[in-house]
Amino acid sequence: MSKIGLIIQREYFTRVRNKTFILSTFLLPIMMIVFIFGSVFFAVKSREKQRVAVVNDPGFFRQNLKSDSSTVVFDFTPGIDSANYTEKGYGGILYLASDGGTQYELISKKQFGLESKGYIERQLNKAIESHLLQQRGIEKSTLDSITKASGKAVSLKNKVTDSDGKSKQANAGLAYGIGFGSGILIYITMFIFGAMVMRGVAEEKMNRIAEVIVSSCKPFELMLGKIIGIAGVGLTQFMLWIVLIFVLMTTLQFFLPHETMQQVQEVQQSQQQLPGGPNNSMALKILEAKTQFVEGVNWPLIIFCFLFYFLGGYLFYASLFAAIGSVINEDPQEAQALMLPITMPIIFAFIILTSSLSNPNSPVAVWASIIPFTSPIVMMGRIPFGVPDTVPYWQLGLSMVTLIGGFLFTTWFAGKVYRTGILMYGKKSSWKEMMRWAMKK
Repeated sequence: MSKIGLIIQREYFTRVRNKTFILSTFLLPIMMIVFIFGSVFFAVKSREKQRVAVVNDPGFFRQNLKSDSSTVVFDFTPGIDSANYTEKGYGGILYLASDGGTQYELISKKQFGLESKGYIERQLNKAIESHLLQQRGIEKSTLDSITKASGKAVSLKNKVTDSDGKSKQANAGLAYGIGFGSGILIYITMFIFGAMVMRGVAEEKMNRIAEVIVSSCKPFELMLGKIIGIAGVGLTQFMLWIVLIFVLMTTLQFFLPHETMQQVQEVQQSQQQLPGGPNNSMALKILEAKTQFVEGVNWPLIIFCFLFYFLGGYLFYASLFAAIGSVINEDPQEAQALMLPITMPIIFAFIILTSSLSNPNSPVAVWASIIPFTSPIVMMGRIPFGVPDTVPYWQLGLSMVTLIGGFLFTTWFAGKVYRTGILMYGKKSSWKEMMRWAMKK
């Protein structure tokens, strides 16, 4: 064990002290924060305020068209036409259908943005609807009260009741976000750090360093120490990312003016009314979520399961990546061909994750969260929806047991392959040949 400990220390401190590790650890959170706050800034500053002259009013649009001080302002000043509207300071001129029909024309020197155009269309529809209701005998005061009541957002609270009759509030949107974020983090790390293990083993083999190390320790000890050491690097980087992102978001939010935060809320409300709104809506939702109070989330369980499936998934696949690194030579195509059977289950797990977030109790999601090839990603997509409500204890326990068993099997298999492959040079290997090595006593 002392030899494995020395290898772990070597792998860990060699990578942690590397300039690439330091730069990526500190630059990635800064880039994420710059992206989020930059998107918010441009979303607020890029809003176009249009002053529109309304022409040909049949009589009911003046009282029904509502202006928005930050988007579109309607003006019914007479004497405005297509020849002089720009001189009068208008961005466009709106010709209404005198018969109250559905054909309208907006003339402007520059094309209106999607948000402004959508707002004008919604206001025209509302004005026509209000006029038709008034024609059928609904009084203006009654109509205003109905409009005011129907304009209030409906708040639906989903409470989940357990077997003891106790209920707790559920938040599907929050569970979706936590599940997707956890799953994609594990998905990325299994690729990045697995490939890092493979490259490290391959480089030591090509540089003949492995021959020197193997002379003082067993190949299995060398492989296990390398895998655990790089896992420690990944955990360290993740913990630093979480702390830095939280500190930066908390600190920078105090520097945003109160007026800007109000404008952010206005932009979010307008984007919710537009189908497939602007691309920066996700950044606004992230900023809004930071200010909301999170209830009903079992954070200790989620954090424990994330660390377990992060380590379990990494160890499961890293041993296979190490086995590939021990048999490849300098040909990159050889590495790609051998990696395909390993990378396909990871990609397949991510595909199942995207569907299981919408239906976490589907048979595909349940079995994919138990099979060790896909469980690290899929199970983390199901856990935020509730344990034991959505994920019974037996499913969670069975998933953990199979993942541990899968790690032990892949470690045994990789150790057998590693023992032979690390000392072989100039010969291409295949999975069939690697299987034969593993079966040898």
